[in-house]
Amino acid sequence: MSLDFSEVTATDLGRHFGRRKALSQVSFECRSGEVLGLLGPNGAGKSTLIAILATLLAPSTGRVTYGGKTINEAGADLRSKLGLLGHELYLYPELTARENLMFFARLYGLPDPVERTAAGLAAANLTDRADDQVVSFSRGMRQRLALERALIHAPRLLLLDEPFTGLDRRGQKWVNEFLLSFKAGGGTAVVATHSLGGGLAVADRVGILAQGRLVLDRPAVELSPEALRRLYESLTESAEPAP
Repeated sequence: MSLDFSEVTATDLGRHFGRRKALSQVSFECRSGEVLGLLGPNGAGKSTLIAILATLLAPSTGRVTYGGKTINEAGADLRSKLGLLGHELYLYPELTARENLMFFARLYGLPDPVERTAAGLAAANLTDRADDQVVSFSRGMRQRLALERALIHAPRLLLLDEPFTGLDRRGQKWVNEFLLSFKAGGGTAVVATHSLGGGLAVADRVGILAQGRLVLDRPAVELSPEALRRLYESLTESAEPAP
């Protein structure tokens, strides 16, 4: 039976690297049709948390459930429901845009790889560059292609780690429109960023990570940009290291 889920829940997540605690007692829930904007300075634990949610890293303590099922209970089908964009875009620069999307469509065993590839290229506004090598693309073009790569198998949960890095305002606008469309279709997204502007325009909830702890988790409508900036500065500057 194909796995489907309407929420992802983190409960008391911790991750230790030797004596260093990258995460400590992190808990939150994100539901279908929601975007969680996860803020935090570099080194706050954002990438570690994204890796755990993507099943690439096991937590030292706590657990993640997808629709009430743990990773072990969900089984191999879980990864087919996850889309990931990290610092590494997972694109092959020597291949064309079309070849990259076709490769991942076939990797996921999609029944219609040619159609999915064409749709992804169109959504990324790259149809006219479909047969050019990715090495010749600008950062914004690569970012758009990588987002379509992450979405090509229709995941339920999209995990984005610093997706606005290197993008101009036009590129940032495209990513936000992409997220609006994704959550309108019932998807769930967690967007980790150190930029107060990045992704927050479409976030339903805002979380702040500091020293490996989730020090804020609030509905976005409760926070004006000015209030969020003040909270971010006070919470990240005053946070104590995780014990």
